[in-house]
Amino acid sequence: MSERLVIIGGVAAGTSAAAKARRVNQNLTIEIYTNEEFISYAGCGLPYFIGDHLANQQDLIARTVEEFGKQGIKIFTNTNAVKINKEEKNITIENKTTGQAEVVSYDKLLIATGARAFVPPLEGINLKGIFTLRNIPDSIAIRNYINAEAPKKAVVVGAGYIGLEMVENLLGHNIEVTLIEQNNHIIPNMDEDMASMVTEYLTSQGVIVKTLEQVISFKGQDRVTDIITNNGEIATDFVLLSIGVRPNTEIADAAGITLGAKGAIRVNNRMETNIENIYAAGDCATTTHLVTDKEVHIPMGTTANKQGKTAGENIAGGKAEFKGVLGTGIARIVDMEIARTGLSEKECQALDIEYITKTIKSKNIAHYFAHAREMWVKLLVDKNNRKLLGGQIVGYNGAAKRIDIIATALNNQATIDSLQDMDLAYSPPFSPVWDPVLIAINQF
Repeated sequence: MSERLVIIGGVAAGTSAAAKARRVNQNLTIEIYTNEEFISYAGCGLPYFIGDHLANQQDLIARTVEEFGKQGIKIFTNTNAVKINKEEKNITIENKTTGQAEVVSYDKLLIATGARAFVPPLEGINLKGIFTLRNIPDSIAIRNYINAEAPKKAVVVGAGYIGLEMVENLLGHNIEVTLIEQNNHIIPNMDEDMASMVTEYLTSQGVIVKTLEQVISFKGQDRVTDIITNNGEIATDFVLLSIGVRPNTEIADAAGITLGAKGAIRVNNRMETNIENIYAAGDCATTTHLVTDKEVHIPMGTTANKQGKTAGENIAGGKAEFKGVLGTGIARIVDMEIARTGLSEKECQALDIEYITKTIKSKNIAHYFAHAREMWVKLLVDKNNRKLLGGQIVGYNGAAKRIDIIATALNNQATIDSLQDMDLAYSPPFSPVWDPVLIAINQF
């Protein structure tokens, strides 16, 4: 009789694990139970669906239930997992439509329950016109609201990647946007000097940027009409809350599975929890920061896919390891690009790391092209051993993807001196003779 792999949760980690497990072991019985309607989709594309860059929601679907079925992977949608019994090696699941409960046994269990948007318990939070964005139904609700209600003013609360991408797509609907961030600058995982350039750009695009501002409540009868902050009142008819996520780990915690950083499920580099035959991956799980070697919770779609793949291979009998992350991120706001990887100054200071930092301004392509644009590169280097610690980029037209050079160097624990003569590609339409990353490296 074949072993039975049960997966709680789909989207990135759960489906990646199932697909990899099937490739490694054709005899494994694989079942996925997810509380969502859609099993595998491109979550990072949701803001662009709202902005009408995609024709319809089907463009976001990576794989369907039927396609998984052809691989012998059974999918059960709209199904909640409500309990894990580690002694009996089973889970209790509940159909969201009928409420009917069922006990499902497993030989190996993967928890890929993801994370949920943080929604503070504020007065007026349930008014019509207040949204979060985590899944396809969220994006459909936002798009339908914009099309039906034609909001004139929007407030985006939270200036991380999703918040900034939504600013772009709301502007595309000719909506006036106010961006609120409770920290002292937008894009909190970047440094203030780099973020300030983005603030200046957003202001030039007509966005009102408010920092050191905290939401207190919402006003309105049926639909939101005002947002109240510690600095006053802002009229609005649309609100997006983009203030972080919380890992969905209640079911794991109740089963005695150890939690780690930010309440995520603690796993080793094989995606194993402290309970034998139970694994975890994706936005609900921890990982290791490759620069600090410390446990972190940095939920990203790319990480979820890699962790899922690792878990699937090991569950099926392989010996894969997921070494960790650098916190690499990239985003676009209209035509400005931002990216970061490794540690910021704030993170270095919190860890008492002595560092040196340099920032340069250059062009994204050869300066003599009329469409050449500015870009800035900031690097941080360990003062004692001269190892690269992190980097940040702000610029236009292909600037931000250069962060991959820095991420690759960090992944290999490179010193700044070993990078000074890197043989990077050059042609005038793509780069100056000295690529901006190399210019920054040679400042040390």
